[in-house]
Amino acid sequence: MKFGTKLLHNGNEIDPITGAASIPLYQASTFHQTDIDHPGEFDYARSGNPTRKALEQTIAELEGGVAGFACASGMAAISTAFLLFSAGDHLVVSNDLYGGTFRVLTQVLPRLGIEATFVDTTDLTKVEEAIQANTKALYIETPSNPTLKVTDLRGVARIARDHSVITMVDNTFMTPCFQRPLDLGADLVIHSATKFISGHSDVVSGLLVTQDREIATRLSGLQNALGSILGVQDSWLTMRGLKTLKARMDASTASAAKIAEGLKRISGVERVFYTGLAEHPGHALQASQASGHGAVLSFDLGSSERVRRVLSQVHLPIVAVSLGSVESILSYPAKMSHAAMPVEERVARGVTDGLLRLSVGLEDADDLLDDLERSIEGRRLYSVGEWRASIV
Repeated sequence: MKFGTKLLHNGNEIDPITGAASIPLYQASTFHQTDIDHPGEFDYARSGNPTRKALEQTIAELEGGVAGFACASGMAAISTAFLLFSAGDHLVVSNDLYGGTFRVLTQVLPRLGIEATFVDTTDLTKVEEAIQANTKALYIETPSNPTLKVTDLRGVARIARDHSVITMVDNTFMTPCFQRPLDLGADLVIHSATKFISGHSDVVSGLLVTQDREIATRLSGLQNALGSILGVQDSWLTMRGLKTLKARMDASTASAAKIAEGLKRISGVERVFYTGLAEHPGHALQASQASGHGAVLSFDLGSSERVRRVLSQVHLPIVAVSLGSVESILSYPAKMSHAAMPVEERVARGVTDGLLRLSVGLEDADDLLDDLERSIEGRRLYSVGEWRASIV
């Protein structure tokens, strides 16, 4: 089956007990055992819940893994994955990545004796040179957040195999709709399912998928021991969002491509970051390892003053943390997603004071581009407040 069909027909779409067309919310913390010597599959909801199980099986099927795990947030998924490692272990990590991941790697894991080296993973030579005798994993974001650098997943996986380390990939921006890292040799895939997978700004969730049964066993133990589970209500909401993933991704990606081209022509935009642009340095590589370029792009206005003017005047995108929703979201990485990074670290990664990140939603692309152009060029005819009042 093609991906769009598999979203709706993956073996987890019908309740096996009642035949309901939507897996119900099993709102139970514990389960009766008819035989204590032979307990049933479910005993306590931290260890397993039928609603969460359906989501975990679904994401494993969509990513091509042997097991999936649903966690309380994207950071809960990332943190659980990092606890596969122990004191004395070392990780090689993409230097352009989400600020929350950077915070865990620099402020939490060192206290546990786990160290990380940040490198430009678009350069495979640098990746290999960073590997040490105690390196246990390569952690990759591709396309990266927020400057959309593209890492060669096949090449990284090959290096990892040569050095007997595992490859971990944050696939939040692409989702399995466009990119399947396990098929390219990765061992573990991570999602902030809060974003495109759920897709409606109404749930916080994280997902892990692996094709390695030993890793799956260890993750299962960590999830149960730490209690980093996704609640039943959020599991159900995440499954509901998944059903429309392809329709949303296709529409938003088409709009993102049009907006990226349009932004290049707007006075005041110094640079546009989007892998769908032919001039993007990772364009060809992205096309070779993914079936789409996604709905996230970034653009640099050159200064924080210009950014603040745009954020105060733009009408359609909401100005907020997060991405991947039906409504377009305009974020200021320097003050939002990457605020956890020291200024010098942030700027070195290209996250300047003039950079804005746009997650394109389901609004008409022409309306969005017109709104952005008016805001960037300072041609706003009325304030945001006046505009909102006019449509109520």
